[in-house]
Amino acid sequence: MVGGSVASSITGLWRATQDIDIVARVPPHQIPILEKALNGNFYTDMRGRAFNLIHYASSQKFDIFPVLVNAYYEVEFSRRLVTELRLPDGRVLKIPAATPEDIILAKLVRYRDGGCVSERQLNDIRGVLSAQPGRLDLEYLHTWASHLGCTPLLDMVLNL
Repeated sequence: MVGGSVASSITGLWRATQDIDIVARVPPHQIPILEKALNGNFYTDMRGRAFNLIHYASSQKFDIFPVLVNAYYEVEFSRRLVTELRLPDGRVLKIPAATPEDIILAKLVRYRDGGCVSERQLNDIRGVLSAQPGRLDLEYLHTWASHLGCTPLLDMVLNL
């Protein structure tokens, strides 16, 4: 499932990005298998929970975020939506992406964890909010913002 700026561009306002965030169900014991399978086509940096892949031929960077064993992250992953993107050559790409609510929650967590200074995260949230007027599940947002410890930040962005 795509997340980050790609997902916020799908459901909010488009912005250029330097990488593609992917949320994946990759159990820790399968990471070495994945690394071996990608060897030769990708540079891999698989230290820590999240890891990076860089495609040698295109230099495209992918940030992979394994789904955490946590009630919220399981719900977020199960709610993903398939979005169709039309490529310039007319082909259609079907991409599973986070819901608008889950994009907002993820951006709030990143904003908080980054010291509440990232205008990029706030702008992505503003983009989703402006593109989804009246369509967001506010009860879902408030429930999971409380679980994630982001209720004051959610209240702040909803009142911008």
